[in-house]
Amino acid sequence: MFRERYQTFPKLAAMLDEAESDVLAFMQFPKAHRKQIASTNPLERVNAKIKRRTDVVGIFPNEAAIVRLVGVLLLEQNDEWQLQRRYMQLEGLKEISDNQVHRLSVVITG
Repeated sequence: MFRERYQTFPKLAAMLDEAESDVLAFMQFPKAHRKQIASTNPLERVNAKIKRRTDVVGIFPNEAAIVRLVGVLLLEQNDEWQLQRRYMQLEGLKEISDNQVHRLSVVITG
């Protein structure tokens, strides 16, 4: 697919041809979910939050203090993501796997 297009960069074309299924894997998800899969916004928000909180502290006495602060922030973010909102609706994932939706809904509500 890429070899004809990128004849001036044969190594790049070969690499893209080999990775085609990996690069296009997101296309197997429902169309409504593709934007979320391609986006790095949630990760960027978490990184910005960590940077803000560590800048407030300024100098850490040791590495364990950094690990504790960042660990607490990540646990807090994980709880928020689990309880407040779903990034992808489970109903939309039913197209991929009927069993997965039922298993996930039981775990979340049970």
